[in-house]
Amino acid sequence: MAADFSAGFPLSDTHSITGDDMAAPILDPNAPAFTRRYMNLADPRLGAKALFASDEFFAPKERMLDPEPAVFIPGKYDDHGKWMDGWETRRKRTTGHDFCVVRLARPGVVYGVDLDTSHFTGNFPPAASIDACVSDADTPPDDAVWETLVPATTLAGNQHHYVDVSNPRAYTHLRVNLYPDGGLARLRVYGQPQRDWSRAARGELVDLAAIENGAYLVAANNEHFGPASRMLMPGRGANMGDGWETRRRREPGNDWAIVALARPGVIRRVEVDTAHFKGNFPDRCSLQAARVAGGTDASLVTQAMFWPMLLGEQPLGMDSVHTFETQLAALGPVTHVRLNIHPDGGVSRLRLWGELA
Repeated sequence: MAADFSAGFPLSDTHSITGDDMAAPILDPNAPAFTRRYMNLADPRLGAKALFASDEFFAPKERMLDPEPAVFIPGKYDDHGKWMDGWETRRKRTTGHDFCVVRLARPGVVYGVDLDTSHFTGNFPPAASIDACVSDADTPPDDAVWETLVPATTLAGNQHHYVDVSNPRAYTHLRVNLYPDGGLARLRVYGQPQRDWSRAARGELVDLAAIENGAYLVAANNEHFGPASRMLMPGRGANMGDGWETRRRREPGNDWAIVALARPGVIRRVEVDTAHFKGNFPDRCSLQAARVAGGTDASLVTQAMFWPMLLGEQPLGMDSVHTFETQLAALGPVTHVRLNIHPDGGVSRLRLWGELA
């Protein structure tokens, strides 16, 4: 049965997730670009859930989806043995392998995964794979058609395993297979949500920069203290670490980030939120925008310098939501926006409310 991809995608300007729910974990500085560009479709704060595991004797399946980085606590034991921060099965003494079924927070196209074995050294699985399916049911039925998303991949202990995925289909559920058993600290599934845009009412304002609606970060010139993709997350920032922050600029110029909108649209209202940024908020901001018909994400970086102004330079203050409506230029439908911050600093959230083109 085909899944209803419209479920779970808010169309109003009220997000159901609070900033406290969305505190972002520290990212691996050596992680591939997909970890910063796309949302984690396996994030339980957005609705992902570990549904079933063949075994979870040493550590429950839910820990595998914890959005915070895995930790190790020396000397901590429970009734089953050493407490481990992740999903861990018992030593398998029969044929077969262990697995866990996960419902994604949103139906989406997966671009990469992180199979994280942090702190699992003598108890990590030698290999793992991931299957995927599409189902309207909360738990896929026995006759669900599973397809290979990530083929069997060799794992090592106590490290991240980043795997690129090239599959254009949107899925609703994953099945993580461990060969034959062991522990997985964290599962991250980076992808772009899919939704049925035909259900959006004509003239209704939609946040075209919302990551849960399919927007993503194309590029940013600097992300020293926090990735720019955090600006696109739901809710208000939980703290100063939950946003985009650049290093202190010691040369002329300004910092910038380019966002690909969820859909082409006419932007009617802009919100720039500097929540928690007090001694390090940008002095000013501006926006450029364009409707881009071709090229690559890399080529946009150069082109964006010459895009027309959507919003001229506007002063910003600390720890506030700044709303701009009458100041916006009439550019018509656009697909990409470049946020300029002058000269540097931090922005917690960026909202681009617009009508679908």
